[in-house]
Amino acid sequence: MKYLYASLALIAIIGCTPKTTQKMPAEKPPIPEVELTKDAAAQLSQLALNCIGKEYPNKLGQVLGDSTYLAEPRALHPAFYGCFDWHSAVHGHWSLVRLLKTFPELPQADAIREQISRNLTPDNIRQEMAFFDDEHNKNYERTYGWAWLLGLAQELHGWDDPQGRQWREAIRPLEKMIVQKFLDFLPKLTYPIRVGEHTNTAFALAFAWDYAEATETWELKQLIEFRARAFYFKDKGCPVSWEPSGFDFLSPCLEEADIMSRVLDEKEFQDWFANFLPDWQVLKPAEVSDRTDGKLVHLDGLNFSRAWVLYTLASRLPKQKEDLIRLAAMHMDKSLPQITSGDYAGEHWLGSFALYALSREERVD
Repeated sequence: MKYLYASLALIAIIGCTPKTTQKMPAEKPPIPEVELTKDAAAQLSQLALNCIGKEYPNKLGQVLGDSTYLAEPRALHPAFYGCFDWHSAVHGHWSLVRLLKTFPELPQADAIREQISRNLTPDNIRQEMAFFDDEHNKNYERTYGWAWLLGLAQELHGWDDPQGRQWREAIRPLEKMIVQKFLDFLPKLTYPIRVGEHTNTAFALAFAWDYAEATETWELKQLIEFRARAFYFKDKGCPVSWEPSGFDFLSPCLEEADIMSRVLDEKEFQDWFANFLPDWQVLKPAEVSDRTDGKLVHLDGLNFSRAWVLYTLASRLPKQKEDLIRLAAMHMDKSLPQITSGDYAGEHWLGSFALYALSREERVD
C-alpha cells in the first residue's frame, strides 16, 4: 500500500482519490494514496542542495582542546560543513543520493552531482577522520551522526552509477571508523538511552542494523542483536501516553519497537509487542506551535519518525496492518505541508525525515 505525496505545499493531498476497501468500518476514514512525483522530488532535492553547501548558521558541537581548534566549519568538516550541523549535512547527502537513484533526470541532477563530488573526496574524508580521531572529539556525533553516516554508506552501497561508486569508495574509510566506534561503544553501554532526541540508542541500532545487513557486516549485526535483546527484551508497558516531550523528534517507545522488529523473528516480535505497546492506538500527530523555533519544530520530525516506524510495524503485524498504516498516514499528513515553511530551523533537515519515512512506506507489503 502506497502513501506518497505529490506536493510539498498546503494542497499536498487535494485532488487525491481516497483508497477504500469494502470491509473498512464506516467510522474509519479512508487512507489517501498520493504519488511522489518528479516535481515534488525536485522540491525536496532543492532543499537538500541548498543546505549541504550552506556553511552558516552553524552549530559545531565540538570540544575545544585549545585555541587552534577554533576554525571555520568548512575547514573542520570539508565534507559535511553545511546544513547547520554535521549530522544534518550527512543526511542531506543521503537525501540527494536517494533522490538521484529514484529520479535520475531531476532538473537539479547536474548541480547535485557537482556538489557531492566536491564534498565527498578522499582528502575531505581524511580530514573528517582526523577530527573523529582527535583525543577531545572521539565521541563526536555519538550515536546519531554515526547512524546517519552508515545510512549514507548503505544508500551508496551497490548503486550502479560511476560517480556513486566514487563517492562510495571515498567515504569507506570514515564508514569503517564509525563501524569500529559502534563495536567499541556498544559493549560498554550498560543502559540504553531512552530519549526523544539525538542520543536515542534504539534509533542508532536500527540504522546500524540495516547498514550491517546491506553490507554483510556480520560482527556489527550480531553485536546489535545481542545488545538490543539485553536492553529491551524484558520491557513491558511502554508509557506511550506520556509522549511526546516538548522537543522530541523521535518516539522513545516506537524507536524501541523499531529495532526489536528487526532483531526478533515474527512470532517472537508479535508476542513481545503485545506486552510492550498494547495501547499504541492512543498516538496522535504532534502539534507544532512555532516553526521558527529550532527545538519546537522537532515535533514535525517526530511525526515523520513515528510514521516510518509505524510503516515498519505494519509489515510485521498483519492483524493490525491497516490501522498502523492509517496512523502513519495521519502523521505524514500533519507535517508534509510544513516542510517548506520558509524557516531554516525546519527546512535544513525535515525533508530527509520525510523522505526516509516514504522509503519505509515503500517496503510495506
